[in-house]
Amino acid sequence: MRQFLLYAVIRLGLWIALWWVLTVVGVGVMLAGVLAALIAMLISILFLDRLRDAAAMRWKVAHERRVEKRGETVDEDAEYEDGLFADEVRIDGGTRAGDSAAGPADLPDLPEDGTSDGDTRA
Repeated sequence: MRQFLLYAVIRLGLWIALWWVLTVVGVGVMLAGVLAALIAMLISILFLDRLRDAAAMRWKVAHERRVEKRGETVDEDAEYEDGLFADEVRIDGGTRAGDSAAGPADLPDLPEDGTSDGDTRA
């Protein structure tokens, strides 16, 4: 946790320093804040890799320990639903759900004038 806190404080200090420098130069308060955030982000990506990776690795190790304690999560509802889908029978063709779906050849034919059966528009 200390490494992540150190990384966050360094990034925040870098942003404040850049914001102050840009406002002294005369860029403007809002634009200086946005530019300082972008520059601080780029500098931290380029030069603070080791510190960020060390903080991330500690969090990853802690997460893996928590996962090991809890064990593997099993979603019984999902297994039940998968079983239902495997046994489902399609209404029109009597094929199982895993079989190929209907294609363009299975679509109903339209009348020559382009209207459907219930369409009364001209």
